[in-house]
Amino acid sequence: MNFKVADLKMAEQGRLKIEWAESRMPVLMALREKARAEQPLKGMRIAGCLHVTKETAVLIRTLRAAGAEVSWSGCNPLSTNDEVAAALAAEGTSIYAWHGLSTEEFYWCIEQTLAFKPTLTLDDGADLIFTVHSKHPELAQSILGGTEETTTGVQRLRAMAGDGKLIYPVYAVNDSETKWDFDNVYGTGQSSIDGILRATSVFLAGKTFVVAGYGHCGKGVAARARGMGANVVVTEVKPTQALKAVLDGFRVMPMDQAARIGDIFITATGVNDILVGRHFEQMKDGAVICNTGHYDVEIRIPELEKLSKGKREIRPNNEEYTLQDGRRIYLLAKGRLVNLAAAEGHPSEVMDMSFANQFLALCRLAKDGRKFEKKVYELPPEQDQELAFLKLSTLGIQTDTLSEEQKKYMMDYSAGT
Repeated sequence: MNFKVADLKMAEQGRLKIEWAESRMPVLMALREKARAEQPLKGMRIAGCLHVTKETAVLIRTLRAAGAEVSWSGCNPLSTNDEVAAALAAEGTSIYAWHGLSTEEFYWCIEQTLAFKPTLTLDDGADLIFTVHSKHPELAQSILGGTEETTTGVQRLRAMAGDGKLIYPVYAVNDSETKWDFDNVYGTGQSSIDGILRATSVFLAGKTFVVAGYGHCGKGVAARARGMGANVVVTEVKPTQALKAVLDGFRVMPMDQAARIGDIFITATGVNDILVGRHFEQMKDGAVICNTGHYDVEIRIPELEKLSKGKREIRPNNEEYTLQDGRRIYLLAKGRLVNLAAAEGHPSEVMDMSFANQFLALCRLAKDGRKFEKKVYELPPEQDQELAFLKLSTLGIQTDTLSEEQKKYMMDYSAGT
C-alpha cells in the first residue's frame, strides 16, 4: 500500500467534509478548472507536509488535477483529521498521516513521502525541508524548489539561507499579503477561539484573556476574544508591536504580571518558554492555558508536570493538572496547536487564498525553478491583488478603479501644491 491512515472505513465521512470545503473555496476551485486543461504540474512529484484538513484535501485534489503525483504527511502529530486522511487514501493519494502520531511515527511518515524522489516540496513548519537537508541532501538534485506555509518555518529557512546552508530555492508563501493578513489574522483568530470553546465550553465574557505575542496571529486572537466579551491582556517583547496593542485598546504588561490575573492564556509567538514554572506558580485556580504557535515549546509542560501532584483528562483535549496546593490548571491539546488539535483549523473561506498562493507558487517553480538561486523568495505582490480581486468577485463585491488620468498623476513627481 502507498498509504497509512487510521481507518479507511472513515473515507465517506471524509469525502463529505472535503466537498463542503470545496463549496467554500471558489478561488482554488477556479484555478483547478483552468489547470485541469493546461496541466501546469504534469510530470511533477510533490512531497507535502501540511496539516491534513478538509482544506488541505482541496489543495491536494487541485495539485493532482494539474497533473502532479502527490505524496503527503501531516505536519503536526495532533492536527490530522482521520476522516479526511481516509478519504484521500481511498481516492488514490499516497498519504501517511493519522491523529496522535508519536515523534518517531511523525518522521517515519515524512520519510515515506520522500521515497518517490520529489521534484517539488510543500511544507508547513519546514520539517520536510529539514529532513531533506539533514538526511537526504542528494534529493536536492531533482528538487526544483519548495514552498513554506507558516511564519516559524520561514524564519528558520531565512536563517538557513543566511548561513548559506539552503540547498534549493523556497517560496515564503506565508509572507504573501493574502496569506498572513487573512489566514494568520482572521483564520487563527476564529479557529483558536473555536478550539478553546470545544475543549472547555468556557464562558469568555468577563474573563481576563491573556494573549502572548501581538503578531498577525496574536492580533487576530485578541480581536476575537474581545468580540466575545473578554478583557484582553497582551504580552510582547517588541516595542512597536506592544505599542500597536496599546493603541488598539488592549492592556499590555509582562507575563510575570499577567500570570497573576489571567483566566485564559494563549501563546502565539513562535518562541519557546513563554509560559514556565514561575508563571504556573502564580496562576489562579482554574486557569486555562493553550498554544496556537506551530510547535509545542511555548508552554514548558515538564515544569507544569513537576509542580503537579496529579493530572487527568477532564474532557477531550483538556487535561487538569492539580498543583501541590490544590490549585488546578487546565492544559489544552497537550500544548499543540489548539485550533487544529481541538478544532478543525482555519475556516475554508480564508484558506482559499492561502492555498491558491501555494498552488501558484508550485506552478512557478515547476516552470522556472531551475533558474532560481538557493534562497528564500517572496511571491510577487501582483499575485496578491489578483487573488484578492478573484475573492471579492466570488463574494459579489466590486471595487473602484483608477482612471488613466489618476494613474498619470500618481507617477507625476513634478506635481505640487
